[in-house]
Amino acid sequence: MASLDGPHELPPALLTRPEMIAACRNRDFTSVFSLVKRHAGIYPARIAALCGMTPSRVGEIMSGQRGLAHIDVIERVADGLRIPGAMLGLAQRHWEIPPPAVVSAPEPPPSPAPPPPRQVADLAEILHSAQAEQVTRSTLAAMRSSIEGYWRQDDQHGGAALRPAVVGQLRYAQQLIAGTHKGPLRRDLVEVAAELARLAGWAYFDARQYSTARGYFTQALHLAQDLTDRQFTANVLSCMSLQATYEGDASEAAALAAAAQDTARGAAAPDLVMAMLYMREAFAHAMMRDHTECHRAIGKANTHFERADLACAPQWVRYFDETKLVVDTGIALAQLGEHGKAEPLIAEGLRRENHEQARGRAFHTFWLASTQLRNGALDQACATAGTALDLVTSVDSPRVATHVREFHQRLAGHAGEAPVVAFEARMRAAFA
Repeated sequence: MASLDGPHELPPALLTRPEMIAACRNRDFTSVFSLVKRHAGIYPARIAALCGMTPSRVGEIMSGQRGLAHIDVIERVADGLRIPGAMLGLAQRHWEIPPPAVVSAPEPPPSPAPPPPRQVADLAEILHSAQAEQVTRSTLAAMRSSIEGYWRQDDQHGGAALRPAVVGQLRYAQQLIAGTHKGPLRRDLVEVAAELARLAGWAYFDARQYSTARGYFTQALHLAQDLTDRQFTANVLSCMSLQATYEGDASEAAALAAAAQDTARGAAAPDLVMAMLYMREAFAHAMMRDHTECHRAIGKANTHFERADLACAPQWVRYFDETKLVVDTGIALAQLGEHGKAEPLIAEGLRRENHEQARGRAFHTFWLASTQLRNGALDQACATAGTALDLVTSVDSPRVATHVREFHQRLAGHAGEAPVVAFEARMRAAFA
């Protein structure tokens, strides 16, 4: 039986029943109320309470003695029983639109200036001052292990929740650098700090806090330049290129990708690095709908990948395997508008992907749903997107949540159709 604490979702199975869809379309509330009672266990007295009517009026409607014609009463029924507005010929109701992802105020990159004095130092600072810690190889090994763990968590659950831990590690690394003399240990510390700054930039990028992300990426660039590590510099530039595509600045994305390629080429970077960088360029050209340049970049990415030797590639680019190449090619073609070619590639990439990488799978599943929708397969697209919602609940990534809402917006032209109604019910439950 229905709970008594307020409006709640009707079962998707009821909302998608042909007789329910027909009854709503015809505003046949005798049938609507009867179906709600039979299939949702909401009895007339409860219907009356939810919809702001008297029980006697609901009884008269259910017996066919009265109808409903006033739009304000029909809206109360839609809101009280949580019937999507499109099913009743109404505008989309306020509760149908999931709230936007909560984005906290951006945090600025750490300043080299000392923090303001405080009355009481925290325990970590007291212990750090007392121990006058010296950097050892084991310190570096522990920090590198932490970075590997952060990247695994990013793959599995998204990067937004990692921000406090990564920024804290970065500040710790900067303190150690300041107290370490020049030499191999200090250089290794700077290398660790550069990777932490890139990771912080990525975490803020995943949280859609783009200005803060850019600050950390810039910090990573400065550290990489201090190391004269041109390959790592190219990697950071590629991250900034991807962010520019999300911000809708395709020309900046293409320029950053080209700069990354030039930087990597000057360092005789391995083919796997070049393959990844050309795919970044392909994304930028796809956004500009430049078919010639996009296909040229995709071809270059594939050529370099075919020649790649994994053993010669730095650790940070080894994620770019054949599966990633396939799915990224599909995404670039989808951005280009070639949805028929894109769909089988994204589907194949998903089939091959590691199931532990929940964030990536959610992201790619929504790309697949979008291509299916563009190819006219509404039922299949909504089913695919519904599967992705199960992944979204385990991922803290406002970037992925944005893809969910963008897909939902593309369904506007199909409002009220059974697959859309079922997807919207699942989406509201996922974002509740």
